This record gives sequence, structure tokens and C-alpha cells, in this order.
Amino acid sequence: MTVAALSVSPEPVLSIAADILVVAVASSEAGPTLLCDLPEVLELQESLAAIGVTGAVDEITRLPFAAGATASIALVGVGSAALTADALRAASGTAARQLRGIDSLVIALPAADDDEVLALLEGAALGAYAYTAYRSSTLESTKVPAATIIVASTHGSQSDLVARATTIATAVHTVRDLVNAPPRDLYPETLAAAAVAHAAHADIDVTVFDEQALAEGGFGGILSVGQGSSRPPRLVKLSYNPVGAQKHLALVGKGITFDSGGLSLKPAASMLTMKTDMTGAATVMAVVVAAADLKLPVRLTAWMCIAENLPSGTATRPDDVVRLYGGKTVENLNTDAEGRIVLADGLVAASEENPDAIIDVATLTGAQVVALGLRTTGVMGDEQFVEKVVATAKGAGEPFWPMPIPGEMRALLNSDIADIANVKPGNTAGGMLVAASFLRDFVGTTGEGAEKRQIPWAHLDIAGPSYNSAGGYGFTGKGATGVTVRTLIAVAEDFSRS
Repeated sequence: MTVAALSVSPEPVLSIAADILVVAVASSEAGPTLLCDLPEVLELQESLAAIGVTGAVDEITRLPFAAGATASIALVGVGSAALTADALRAASGTAARQLRGIDSLVIALPAADDDEVLALLEGAALGAYAYTAYRSSTLESTKVPAATIIVASTHGSQSDLVARATTIATAVHTVRDLVNAPPRDLYPETLAAAAVAHAAHADIDVTVFDEQALAEGGFGGILSVGQGSSRPPRLVKLSYNPVGAQKHLALVGKGITFDSGGLSLKPAASMLTMKTDMTGAATVMAVVVAAADLKLPVRLTAWMCIAENLPSGTATRPDDVVRLYGGKTVENLNTDAEGRIVLADGLVAASEENPDAIIDVATLTGAQVVALGLRTTGVMGDEQFVEKVVATAKGAGEPFWPMPIPGEMRALLNSDIADIANVKPGNTAGGMLVAASFLRDFVGTTGEGAEKRQIPWAHLDIAGPSYNSAGGYGFTGKGATGVTVRTLIAVAEDFSRS
């Protein structure tokens, strides 16, 4: 993983040396319009329609350009809506994602303040991503994004903005790299090792529970899901506790490094991309490392619940009853509903530390994709806390949508022989909501008597948005997206201020 070298330059735009100069084009009923005040660039205005430029979002048109220090100019469409920070982030990301096989870019999109400059830096850094770790004979011919990106602007505390954008992009790219890695090489032990390596430079305590420690600690959920694999499960705890922190946010991530469905075996086509089922665990790890790098004054604890869900003679069977961490028992009626079982162990463990709030992140249900599609994260849990998380996501430019946990869902999970079942066989209604209802049973409480209440909790189902199998858009290319990383960093920052 390499993040492009970012900088902000107040120098005259046409004097900044690079391979390509990027400027914006808006669309309107009157036709495409250049959003640039440079006379040398405005000379192109009359030719835009003739060469097919429309100004549509995600459109890129590259032309020769002899008027400045760059050999060519790229016109990036920003659409017809208001030019917000989100629109600038997407346009900058579009340029960095699509303009490949070059060394450097100058981005000269109109930014009115620090927030908009940061959006340009973020978008460019996120768009300039390529995963080439497994290319060999095709590596030399693979066109990669620019290694150097300069944002032309006179605004802002430039070094601070660059450092922040670099940290955020590093966190997102960390998740992308781990999720894109093949399951042959990324399995519970190596994902745990990656967490240790990524946190090594920061002020973070890391504890890895191997299979023996999991058994001794009573983490029956993670053990049961992983017992069908020859590569045993892991639980990783990352603790960032800076001096003076007043608030504590716990993060719990699903880390199924490959999900075959276990003995409730998935169809072959449904196993494709199941290497991505550890996205939640990678996400919570990357967020804690980013928070430490940003020196946020908030305590963060991440729990990575890691297992490989495979069928074998030692695999958990449908009808088995599992005793989870904390003692509650679960009747496992579908071994392909394993994510909620490993998360249950993590939620109970996180609750024991009485954090101010808990957020879990998981590629949990196909029902999320049916309900909300491939780009919108479903958010369930404590209503007030969910509202805060959704509002923060909007500020970060990530589409989240609040969903309910209707009371009748819990009754579907009543078991004849255990405390709870993991599914209701045959039920096809509200699968995302049923899964959230299951998880809610494992979120702890604080206080006693009349003051007793459940710890504020939000569940993020990212089954669709975590991986992009279609064409790229904005700063998002094909493959792992790193969704929710930026929002969770922002949530941690909000905690540090409250």
C-alpha cells in the first residue's frame, strides 16, 4: 500500500510542473462550463461541446495543453449540482482514479476554504489507489495512478491538511489492501499479524488471543465458527488510551477471512468475494491506528473477531448449541449466519469495559443489499446514537441510512433449547433487522436499578458497500472500498470533543 505524496501549492497554477493539470467542468442546460478563471484554459470553452465534453459527474476528457508547465489538461465533470465539499472530493477522486500511467497531477478545482481543500486532498489520495501485489507478468504493463498529487490553492494550514488527508487515505488503503488479499494468504493468524504490524508504530496496546486463549477465556462463538478450518481463529484487541481521554468508544469488527457458509454450504457463485467477509475487522483496526496517528484525545478499543468458516469433519453442525463469551447459549440453526455469532463474543467483551458507546461493523447480511443496494450502509441500534452516527456520516460524505429493529423480530429467534437461535429457518423477511435484533441481545448495560440502561450502540451492515464489483465512481475503484473508515474516524473525533 502506497499513498500518493500530497502537497498544496499557492504558486500560480500554470507554473506548477506536473504531467497533467486537472480543471472542473460543470453541466447545465446551456452546455458545459469551465470552472476556472485562467485565460489560457478558458480558451477551451467554445470547443467543449464540439469535442463531446458534457460536464457530467465522473466524466474525464484529456487534451494536449501547451500554455503551462503541464503537457496536457484533464477536464473533470462535476455535474449540475452545487459544488460542495462532497462534490469536490468525488471529482478529485475521479481524476486521480482515471488518470493512470503518469507520475504527477496538479488539481486546480475551485476550493473556497480549508474544508474544501481537505476534500480535494482526500479525494485525490483515495482515488490514486491500485492493488498490484499479485501481478507478475502483467505488472510492467499495468498503468498505476499518479505518485505525486499537488492541489493548487492559497487556502489553509497546508501541512496540517496534507497530514490529515494522508492519514485518512492510509487507513482506507489499509482496509482495501487487506480485503483485496486472497484468502489463501489472509487467514486468521495472518490477519492478526497484520494488525500487530500496522499498530506497531503507534501508541496502541495489542493483545492477540490464539485458540488456546480463546478456549481459556470462554470465547465459544469465535471458536465454534472457526473449528471447521485447519487455520484456527483469533481475537485481536487494540487499545488506544491517550492521557487525558474523557470518553471511551468501543469498536467491534466481523473478521471472517473466508465464508464458505460452513456445513450450510453456499452455492459456488455465492462464495465469490467471500474473502471480503473480514472487512469489519480490518476497518476497526485501521480506525484505531488512524486515531492514534491523529493523536485524537479519546479512548478507543477495537475488537477484531476473526475466524475462517469452512466445512469439515470438525465443523460446527446445524442444531449445535454454542456457549458464547459471558455464558449465553446460541442454537446454531444455520452455519452461514456465523458473523453474528463471532460479533456476539466481541460485543460482550467490549461491554465489560463499560464504554460510552459501541459500534460494530460487519458484512453481515445479503438482506442489506436487497434493502439498500450496493452503496448505502444500513445503521441500526440505539435510536439517538444511530442519529448521531448517520449525521456524522453525512458530514463525511458517506451514505448511511437508519433502519429499525422492530420488537417482533426478537421473537423469531426464540429457541426451544437454548437462550437464543441465530436464525429463524424459512423466514425471508427483514433479514438485516433480524440479525441486528440478535446482536442487541449481547450489548451490555450500565448503571443499577432505575439508572440501568443499555450502552449506546450502533450496528453498521456494510455487506453491499464494502466491495465494488462494478465500474468505478468518484474515488472508488473496483474491489474493496474501505467504506465507513472516514465516518468512524469522524465519530471518534466527535467523542473527543464532547
